[in-house]
Amino acid sequence: MSIRQVSASELKTRIENEPHLFLLDVREPNEFEYARIKNSVLIPLNQIPQRLGELNPQQEIVVICHHGVRSQQACMYLSHSGFKNIANLTGGIDAWSCDCDSSVPRY
Repeated sequence: MSIRQVSASELKTRIENEPHLFLLDVREPNEFEYARIKNSVLIPLNQIPQRLGELNPQQEIVVICHHGVRSQQACMYLSHSGFKNIANLTGGIDAWSCDCDSSVPRY
């Protein structure tokens, strides 16, 4: 099964044109507090199974982590749970900081 990948610059354009795009951040709370994309929602990777009901399977979800590994795992889990419209932010918040918004701290 192949998960759709979205680059940071593509995501930036999509956010500008689709303000209701759901951004799911699967990092830990301390990482989220340090650096995040505006309007993203934090559900740490290990909490996704218990909090699946908070997500809308009909809505497009872009999943974010530090470099794109945990978010890819989350995408696979969501896909196996029946979510059809999901994408992984390639390079994670680090790519976002480098390519789109240098005010977001790197770590």
